[in-house]
Amino acid sequence: MMDFEAIEQKWQEKWFSSKIYEAKKEKGKKFFIHFAYPGISGYLHVGHMRGFTYSDIIARYMRMNGYDVIFPAGFHATGLPAVSLAKKVARKDEATLRYLRNNGCPEEVIEKLSDPEEVVKFFSQVYVEDYWKKFGFLIDYTRLMDTISPGYKKFIQWQFRKLNEHGLLIQKPHFAPYCPNCGPVAVDKSETDISEGGDAEILEFIVIKFKFDDRILPAATLRPETIFGVTNMWVNDEIEYVVARVGNEEWILSEKAAKKLSYQMENVEIIGKIHGKELVGKKCVAPIVNKEIPIFAARFASPDIATGIVMSVPAHAPYDYVALRDIGMPVDPIVIIDIAGYEIPAKEIVEKMGIKNQMEEEKLEEATQIIYKEEFHKGVMNENCNGYAGMRVNDAKEEIKEEMLANNMAVIMREFSKRVVCRCGEEVVIKRVPNQWFIKYSDEELTEKSKEWVRSMNIYPKEYKEELPKILEWYGDRACIRQGSWLGTPFPFDESWVIEPISDSTLYPAYYIISKYVNEGKIKAEEMDDEFFDYVFLGKGKPKNEIWDEIRKDFEYWYPVDINLGGKEHKTVHFPVFIMNHVAIMPEKYWPRGIFVNWWITQKAGMKISKSKGGAEPIPDAAKRYGVDALRLYYAHIGSPFVDIEWDGEAVEQYRKRLMRIWNLFEELVAIEGKEGKIDEWIAAVFNEKLKEVKEAMKEFELRKAANALFFEIYNAFNWYIKRGGGNKELVRQLLEKWIKAMTPFTPHIAEEMWEKLGNDEFVSLQEYPKHDEIDYAVLKAEDVLIKTMEDIEEIIKVTGIKPSKIYIYLAPDWKWDVVDIAMQLEKEGQLNMKNLMNEIKKVGVDMKEASQYAAKLIQEMRKEKFIRIDEKTYFEGAKEFLEKEFNASFYICKDGECPDPANKRRYAMPYKPAIYME
Repeated sequence: MMDFEAIEQKWQEKWFSSKIYEAKKEKGKKFFIHFAYPGISGYLHVGHMRGFTYSDIIARYMRMNGYDVIFPAGFHATGLPAVSLAKKVARKDEATLRYLRNNGCPEEVIEKLSDPEEVVKFFSQVYVEDYWKKFGFLIDYTRLMDTISPGYKKFIQWQFRKLNEHGLLIQKPHFAPYCPNCGPVAVDKSETDISEGGDAEILEFIVIKFKFDDRILPAATLRPETIFGVTNMWVNDEIEYVVARVGNEEWILSEKAAKKLSYQMENVEIIGKIHGKELVGKKCVAPIVNKEIPIFAARFASPDIATGIVMSVPAHAPYDYVALRDIGMPVDPIVIIDIAGYEIPAKEIVEKMGIKNQMEEEKLEEATQIIYKEEFHKGVMNENCNGYAGMRVNDAKEEIKEEMLANNMAVIMREFSKRVVCRCGEEVVIKRVPNQWFIKYSDEELTEKSKEWVRSMNIYPKEYKEELPKILEWYGDRACIRQGSWLGTPFPFDESWVIEPISDSTLYPAYYIISKYVNEGKIKAEEMDDEFFDYVFLGKGKPKNEIWDEIRKDFEYWYPVDINLGGKEHKTVHFPVFIMNHVAIMPEKYWPRGIFVNWWITQKAGMKISKSKGGAEPIPDAAKRYGVDALRLYYAHIGSPFVDIEWDGEAVEQYRKRLMRIWNLFEELVAIEGKEGKIDEWIAAVFNEKLKEVKEAMKEFELRKAANALFFEIYNAFNWYIKRGGGNKELVRQLLEKWIKAMTPFTPHIAEEMWEKLGNDEFVSLQEYPKHDEIDYAVLKAEDVLIKTMEDIEEIIKVTGIKPSKIYIYLAPDWKWDVVDIAMQLEKEGQLNMKNLMNEIKKVGVDMKEASQYAAKLIQEMRKEKFIRIDEKTYFEGAKEFLEKEFNASFYICKDGECPDPANKRRYAMPYKPAIYME
């Protein structure tokens, strides 16, 4: 039985001691690939390894195809992740300590992890030694770097000074995500700073002020135009509200709402409390319409959402209609929007969908979306809307909003569309920052240049290439600095601020060129001033010493990036700014050439695997259980890189067994002792056909298609070759060497072991990737016809239950092949149709009735596949002994009346489709 772990350790030691991973300038053509560097937040899991593995497969493949490959990696330490982990360790959080111990973290190390920089240092080492090297990744480990090193900070500050020179740094007020514990955080799909809610949007509620005695009941809504249809107010009679002084007014709202507003408005102070029960049954006055309305109780008035006070518009809001219906409809709905096909929209959609009560939340949400969409696109304000009658809903919405804001009838409150939680565990709020700095991604010239550049890039999948121009068009100014206990680079124009994680990870691949020299002690951070970066990256000025010149030459050789590979969470976050910052700062010849987006490994419920959400199988455990090459093959073959894949340990086990079967086949092929035969032509042809498929697939980095040909179809072909009596030792040796080379990028450990077993001394990882020879398609087709004929025989035996002693194979007569030749010529000339074919057949001198039936079938078949003439008679005669052994029956290969035909089967024989008779 194969010892995967021993084989992995053996070859990793050899590779890394020989330093075959180092990028060297030798061949005159280069390939630069990197993956999105991981954030430092703890141990990684099997989900992370998908994209990392793709990168190594591609890097190995390109190296074997004659490219000098640079494949660097680093660690994104900026932001809160390392800080959050350190804080949890410092306060002895039980779950965190248990998590660290369960992953094998030594006690002496845990003590140090209360320091964020120690977190970065420790986990950087874990990622390299326990993940990347154990997966056999040929990352250039001489170029490792992190984003909080002194040199990197100098690089980022230079970048921001360049952005400022180009007029792409601006200042303006901003409402930003903010953690009360940690300060500002980034909320995006990458979830760099947060553990929950990365896809949340910031919603802009209009908080309408309803007068309640001398106080205000503030109701938040996304549809201010519905103020004309308000019939009542909803409050929660099971909670205690607070009284807050907001400016010179007193508001009644939930305590949580008051706290949230205190981050967005000045002078918000809680001065008292009032229970929801005390509000029920009383009345308040709606602005604009100046109408008194009753206050009713409703549990759905959540203190967690907006203000905790809800205005009711039952004619147009299904939730409100059902809630009022449940308490006996004490008020009548007021219709304010006319839509064709509706009289009272909410009432009719509720009745149409059969919604019985407030508990049917999914149905109510669906009903709400239907009505809102209809009103938004087709609705017109009616006569109940005073001066807004006749206006389209969307136009009225904006005008009514402006009227309320201008007359102090409302204010704006910003709220997340869903709950957002910081990595420290605190819920994130939205805070007003009066003097926020932004990178001006809205700049029209920058946007247009970036969109134009995307057209020339190699982007996978192609659907993302089509999406990117729209994303760039949509991309607005990005707040680029934060205040708080962040790790990162001080903002060069005010060092009390720190540059946020996305903004410091745009040009970072360029720093990999420099990091090697930093790691080797050839240049220090103190030397890296603007003059240095201008020379290295922009070619401006003169070098101060030979090292500057050497770094510049390296940059000119290796840059630009050929593939930036990252998860789909980067589609609307990192990749757009990666492109735009290069376009803004770098000369055009250094703009990125390619992006590869990989989708996620998910849990059973379809959720992304993450440490915070559970389900994260540790990488060392998986590697030990299944073997690294099995995991690599799983990632490459289980599905397209461009779809989410549900983690399935049982499936990985099947890939492990697949590699064991391949190893067993390899040993069988090595030991083969036989003679030359006709089947040799077939195995050579099918092998070269599959190798060609691999090469074609890898042009677009279609890893699954390539892996399928290599690990399944070629495997099947060799097994069939053996079954057919193949035994050409010399040919098998040649094909084995090519097969092993071709597998190497995907499963390098087992490939190296096989390569050594063949008596080779050099690394197969450094060999040239095999090229396919000429493919004999006639031989391929002939064997395919033989196999399909065998399948037909098996099916007939299965259906009829007979055990034949004689099997007759009737092959198509020559005249049918002559018609094929005629049809192929007509097709080549673009003239193939029934009329032209029959005209040409007349010249052959065959039975026209039979020819007519045959010609119609032939045209249908030729639409399905390309025809090539083969000598079926010779091929079947050559396989006769094999066929008789397989079916334990005598075979008769019949053509042009050579055999008896008691069932008149001969007339059904067509090229590629022999007729069969048994007795």
